[in-house]
Order: sequence, then structure tokens, then C-alpha cells
Amino acid sequence: MNGCGVRAETSPDSSSQGRTHGSAAEVFLVFLRLGCTSFGGPIAHLGYFQKEIVERRKWCDERTMAEIIALAQSLPGPASSQVGFALGILRAGWRGGLAAWVGFTLPSAVLMFAFAHGHSFPAGDGGEHFLHGLQLVAVAVVAQAVLTMQRSLAPDHVRMTFAMMAAGIVLFGPSAFSMLIAIAVGALGGLLLLPSEKVVEGQPARLHLPKVAGLAAAAAFLAFLVIPPLLGLIAHNRAIDVFSAFYRTGALVFGGGHVVLPLLENSVVTRGWVSQPTFLAGYGAAQALPGPLFAIGAYLGAAIRPSSSPLSYGLLGLVGIFMPGLLAMTAVLPFWNSLRESAIIRTALKGINASVVGVLLAALYRPLWTSTIHTVSDFGFALLAFMLLTLWKIPPWIVVVGITAGYVLTYGRPGA
Repeated sequence: MNGCGVRAETSPDSSSQGRTHGSAAEVFLVFLRLGCTSFGGPIAHLGYFQKEIVERRKWCDERTMAEIIALAQSLPGPASSQVGFALGILRAGWRGGLAAWVGFTLPSAVLMFAFAHGHSFPAGDGGEHFLHGLQLVAVAVVAQAVLTMQRSLAPDHVRMTFAMMAAGIVLFGPSAFSMLIAIAVGALGGLLLLPSEKVVEGQPARLHLPKVAGLAAAAAFLAFLVIPPLLGLIAHNRAIDVFSAFYRTGALVFGGGHVVLPLLENSVVTRGWVSQPTFLAGYGAAQALPGPLFAIGAYLGAAIRPSSSPLSYGLLGLVGIFMPGLLAMTAVLPFWNSLRESAIIRTALKGINASVVGVLLAALYRPLWTSTIHTVSDFGFALLAFMLLTLWKIPPWIVVVGITAGYVLTYGRPGA
């Protein structure tokens, strides 16, 4: 295996596959572009990451990507943002991780702040067709990611069976724990049915994070979970309460995405901070934007009433909801090289990686396919986008622009 996150055999192209040095500025610009163009929700984001980071820039390989995805799905917080954060660390150390998070989050956060202050997003039939065109491309992007990862991570009958089992668990299992169960089943299946994975000598991943940083992050994760609520009770300070509510929400969500919405509603609507219509308006706006859905924290914080400083509360909401997921990933990554050197861990990872393919396959069907493909023409546009990405290797941003514009021109005209 080769790549920035795994040990690699020496080969003529190992240097290109194993590049781990880069600058925070480079990482920021790459993820800023992803933050501006990654429509379709958390699972679709992973497809865009696969295309940009793995296939185009070769910062790491499919196995590393799958391991990071499995880690993110197993930790609390926004999965796609955690994956981007980890990829930034692999490329340029902790500064790269922060740069990846800031770049990926900034566009949607700024727009959510703007929406909280009275600006609007596309409305009417034209706006709906625009958003639907973006969703059709997201289906194609995720389908391409599933196909690419299946070829690498589930190439045989046994691992493909693991993938299909994982997809079934996610689709029909308990929604709160289905992803964790699917990953656990993959790990157990790998240990029982796959041959022992031997350690290959080579260069380990350059995580650029000392183990003391991981321990400090774990301690901070717990401290922020316990101390702010106690301070809020003592000081009766609204700002502390706001940060604590959003932090607790981020710390209790596994897999991220739409799972966070019921918890957020309980945190801000039930308390009377935000009205139900305001909450739903923010949810609708978040669906229309690229980047992480957790950026809704900026909107909800800024929308809290009464408020002497909407911007400050917006920042507290944004940082609070993302912080636990980033701390959790920071706590695990410094120990990952040591853990994955174990033959048992590496064999289990083969099963986990296959399960990740199944998790993405399930997400391709629901919610992406079921909420997007309603007509034959929807299927045709999604298929065209898939062919442009896979057969003609057209850059994703061009496919996004072309398919969306084509859909709007076809169905957004009066009388169409």
C-alpha cells in the first residue's frame, strides 16, 4: 500500500504518492475552493474530496481516505469537516488542519451570517431548479466516489459482501447507531474471514502531531463538555450558555450531517432562543449552500433573541458546534500510526474499509437518490454528469456549472 497515510513499498512513483509536505496556505486555497463548490451534503463532500485530494493532487490514496472516513464516522462531530481537517494535517501539520477547516467552512459560514441578517437565497421556480441541478450533480459525484473506492477497497467477493452488509445495516438498522454498527461488523468480519495483513516496511504517515497534543485534545474535549455548563449555572451568562449548548450538540452527534438538526432544535428552539420558523428557514438555507451543514451554527447563534451582539453569538455557535469534532480527531490521529502497525488492526481495517464503501453506497441511495431522482429526466442529467466525471474526466466544478445551467435552461424557462 502507498499514500500519505500508509506505509509504502519503495517504487518509482512512491515519492509522488507519498508527498506529505505542503503549506497551510496551499491547503487553505484548495479547501476554500472545495468550500465554494461542494454541494450536496456531507456524503457528497467526501466524493469531492476523493476527486480533488486523492485522484487529482494525490495527497493520499484510497485506503488512507477510507481509514480517515471510518475514523470520522466513529467519532462525534461533522464527518466531512473532520475528514478535511485530517487531510489538512496530513499535508501540512496542525496549521494545515486548521487551514482546511477554515477554508472549507468560511464560504457557507459567511453566507449563513448574511442570511441571519435578512438576506435571502434563490426563491421561486428558478431557485428551485437551480438547487435541484446541484443535487443531481451531487448524486453523480458520490456515485463516482463509490465506484472508485470499491475498486480499491472491496475488489473481491468477500469484501464486496462486507460492503453490501454495511449498506443494509445503514439502510435498515437503527439510525442513531447504524454507521457505528456497520463499521464494527466490517472490523469483525475482517478479523474472522480475511488473511492476516502483514506490515510493509516503509515511510510512516507524517502526521506532524505529537502524542502530547492528542492527550491535550482529549482532555480539552472533556473539559469543554463539563466546565461551561457549570460556569453557566454559576454566572448566568448568556454567552457561556450559547457556547455550551452548541458544543454539547457537536459532541453528541456521530456522523454529522442532518443527524444534528434534532439536537440543534432542542438546544435553541426548546429554550426559546430561536423561533421554529426561524430555525426552519435556516435549515432550508443550509440545504442551498456548499460546504458543511454544521455552518448552520453561525446562523442560529446570530439569530438568537434577545441578543446584544448577533455576530459574537454567531461565532460562538459556529466554533462551539465544530470544536468537539476537531478535538476528537486531534486526540486520535497522533496515535494512529502506532495503532495501525498492529497486524490485528491492519486486518480489521481491511474489513472496515470495505464497510466504508457500503456506507457510502447506502448514502448514495438514501438520502441522495431518493430525495433527488424523481423523473426520467432527473436520471438522465445525473447519468450525464456521472459519464462526464468518469469517462471524460471533466473537472467537477465544470460539471457542476454545466449540468446545473443545463437543467435550469431546460426546466427553468417559463412554460417549461
